[in-house]
Amino acid sequence: MENDPRYPIGKFTPPASLTQSDRATLVEEIAATPANLRAAVAGLSEDQLETPYREGGWTIRQLAHHVPDSHMNAYIRFKLALTEEEPTIKPYEEARWAELADTAETPVETSLTLLDALHTRWVTLLNSLKPSDWSRKFRHPEMGPMTLDRTLALYAWHGKHHVAHITSLRKNKSW
Repeated sequence: MENDPRYPIGKFTPPASLTQSDRATLVEEIAATPANLRAAVAGLSEDQLETPYREGGWTIRQLAHHVPDSHMNAYIRFKLALTEEEPTIKPYEEARWAELADTAETPVETSLTLLDALHTRWVTLLNSLKPSDWSRKFRHPEMGPMTLDRTLALYAWHGKHHVAHITSLRKNKSW
């Protein structure tokens, strides 16, 4: 639903398959996430950072810290899938992570810097994969087997999804 503030770019739809060109585009989207998130939060005051992007939703500060938390998990999942045979990964309680002190008390800039460094490593890894690597899998206890192709598409969407939460709020508030 286009007007649902939870999904400003729509819900994630897994691709049926990806070509090398599709993958290259998705890797570029992942590479752009740090700069896009940085631009989305640029110039916001402390009060604005404490504003939820929707009623009952996370604050902009929580979103800015969530993206690197989530993408660190994704990066590790890629490495596990590339080095083990269909490992079972450990999910995490993202809503509870967003309530921890490091989210409330750490400057957003720290997470932006972390995201920059993380994505430098992650994009290097992604660009090194052979076509056969993209079919490697990890097992998510709640979602079942996940190929690296599907995971790539998911996290390209994920970065854009959360940036759009912030940019939509800024537009609605005329910030």
